[in-house]
Amino acid sequence: MTTPALTVSRLEPSAVLELLKPITWFPPMWALACGVVSSGFDGSLDRWPLVIVGILLAGPLVCGTSQAVNDWFDRHVDAINEPNRPIPSGRIPGRMGLYIAIVWTLLSLAVSTFLGVWGFIATVVGLLLAWAYSMPPVRLKKNGWFGNAAVGACYEGLPWFTGALVMSAALPSNEVLSLAALYSIGAHGIMTLNDFKSIEGDTKLGLRSLPVQLGPDRAARLACIVMALPQFLVVLLLVHWGQMVSAVLVGLVLFLQLGLMTVLVSDPRGRAPWYNATGITLYVTGMMIAAVAIRPEIGIVP
Repeated sequence: MTTPALTVSRLEPSAVLELLKPITWFPPMWALACGVVSSGFDGSLDRWPLVIVGILLAGPLVCGTSQAVNDWFDRHVDAINEPNRPIPSGRIPGRMGLYIAIVWTLLSLAVSTFLGVWGFIATVVGLLLAWAYSMPPVRLKKNGWFGNAAVGACYEGLPWFTGALVMSAALPSNEVLSLAALYSIGAHGIMTLNDFKSIEGDTKLGLRSLPVQLGPDRAARLACIVMALPQFLVVLLLVHWGQMVSAVLVGLVLFLQLGLMTVLVSDPRGRAPWYNATGITLYVTGMMIAAVAIRPEIGIVP
């Protein structure tokens, strides 16, 4: 029998980092930065520690936790779709993947206390959604409609809300809430594209992602609509708020995305990774443009 000491010694730091998927940290970190910008943060040195803690919390900690949780409860799916992932490949042995998820959850909660009560509450909400997304019996990801909504909220809306809330020490304005909600809805479509890589495993194990439910072609078209429509509404809101330059810029990045979407729908399974590297870059660019447009000194937010 292998002793616990030997099991731990086999654990490779590179495998742990791969489990936490650093490439996935960017969206919530960027969304939190959008929240900070939209709050009117002026770069004061005394507020930078909050910004740094918030970014670390949104990315390496809470998002890292969600990836560890997901990989643990998805280890049987990954054995089909991605057998080289750390857990199914055995590079993270035994129940060590679960232990990492638990430790990262506790660490996230501890760090969140530096952001005050509201920062702690937002972290609790994000962690609950992270576990509910993957863990039975809830396992929101069993149905793409619910699972994608949870991830979209955690990746875009919740970090944006948290960044604005912590930096302004007050409930965010209606403008901030509107943009955070719309970009969260758009992220539902982004998550649909992410599910194309696991159609075979999801089908075998009964996970009803939208590509499984609707088929690749219909799911790709739906994802495009869900990504584009909220951005169009953002353009209309910016026009309503008198921010014409920002409205034009967000409209331009949306127009460019529409061109890329025509390529995506011609080969959804083959082009989904390509679109994630191109169209999503434009999507998050529009987020920051909109965040700058509603800064208090611009005159929209009182």
